[in-house]
Amino acid sequence: MASTRRRPPRRRVWPKIRLLLLVCVVAGGATALYPVWKAANPDPPELVVRYRTDTPATAAAAKPSLEVFNDAEKPLPLTDLTLRYYFTADGDSTYVYNCVQAAVGCSNIAGTVTKLDDPTEDADHYLELRFTKDAGTLKPGANSKGIDVQLFRADHKKLTQSNDRSFDAEKTTYKESKTVTAYKRGVLAWGDEPDGGGEKGASAKASAPAPVPAAPDGVLFDNFHYAGSKDPALFKHGWLVRSSKGGPGIDDTWSADGVTFPAEKDALGDGQVLNLRAATDGTKSGTSQASLGTARREFRDGTYAARIHFSDDPAEGKSGDHVNQTFYTIGGSGKTYSELDNEYMPNGGWGRLGPKLDTVSWYDHEQNDRVYTTTNKSLAGWHTMMITVEDDVVTYRLDGKKLFSSDGKYAPRAGMSINFNHWFVDLPFKGDRAWDMQVDWLYYNADDVLSAKEVDAAVKEYSGNGMNYFDTVQEKR
Repeated sequence: MASTRRRPPRRRVWPKIRLLLLVCVVAGGATALYPVWKAANPDPPELVVRYRTDTPATAAAAKPSLEVFNDAEKPLPLTDLTLRYYFTADGDSTYVYNCVQAAVGCSNIAGTVTKLDDPTEDADHYLELRFTKDAGTLKPGANSKGIDVQLFRADHKKLTQSNDRSFDAEKTTYKESKTVTAYKRGVLAWGDEPDGGGEKGASAKASAPAPVPAAPDGVLFDNFHYAGSKDPALFKHGWLVRSSKGGPGIDDTWSADGVTFPAEKDALGDGQVLNLRAATDGTKSGTSQASLGTARREFRDGTYAARIHFSDDPAEGKSGDHVNQTFYTIGGSGKTYSELDNEYMPNGGWGRLGPKLDTVSWYDHEQNDRVYTTTNKSLAGWHTMMITVEDDVVTYRLDGKKLFSSDGKYAPRAGMSINFNHWFVDLPFKGDRAWDMQVDWLYYNADDVLSAKEVDAAVKEYSGNGMNYFDTVQEKR
């Protein structure tokens, strides 16, 4: 009997091929459309930058205040972050930055001003802010809180902000700002760059920067980037401009007008200097003396260093004054009185001829109990002045060369303030004249005694990293 098995049905191949082709076409279309869809539906930003200011378009200084929100689900170390504030420079003056106050600490913030390679109508420079590891980490959802900075011309002329990309006079309270950019390890994470951003901007303009070194413990450093004697940053950083009565010199003639911060080509990093002007017409009423010192008095052992420009000739008028250009420390009273002096007198004083530098360690100023040495030569120009205190031995150095040491009862017995003074010993003649003393930077290390070369290397590293100021000195009680 013949077999009755049915033949297997023919497999229908074409519908599946057509389905596969349809999938491929759809997938290809999605691939082509994805960038368009992605641009319209970007991933939520990992962080948000908010901005405010309280200055008009024309002002002595730009005063951007910034805060960063961590909108990611992971912690954000601030050392991974870079912020950029864009502006258009006015004239040919250099621009200077300082940090007024910050919740994360101005000692943990570095700032540099950089010229854009490809300027636009509203931006040819930017202020870049970076952070040390001690600035901390933002937890998910956390806010850095306020970072208040200033940006001003080194010649102290007013600046125009109306054509500055990141400036917005209407944002007097914190609001999101896309004209301030933020980078996470060099990759654009927030904001719009002047060229429109995108892949080119993110990769070409902000390669991951080297980490900012943490400010060392027990060190005060300042290279005097301030807008003037009334700069709020000056006081936030612990400095006092003297205007009180008393001596030394011509009593009751201390004036804040003599404290300025001019641009100086020979300054560290082509920046600014502290300028102390002593001026007179030969009368007490026509005399002003200048002084800047620390408000705190916890400085004692360690290394004190400052780069100072001494003057043998007046900036204006006739020479011959018995001016005293001084870098000194002072503190305590009675049995704890402490004072260490560097006093340069180009024309001498107190019956002694100049030019001369007196280095003096005091025990009792009322009894004139002191020990000192005198260097009889002109010191006109820049010099690094140093005082070191270790194991009750005080040593004075000029450009690394030892001048004098004192010990025993002449060692400091109390914490002291650090001061720069410029004053007249007396008024020998009539006529207008003005004298200038300049200070490039101050360095103090509470824990170590350093050589002049070590100090010089340290301050160059700080300035090169945009660390214009930091203070990690703990109060000693």
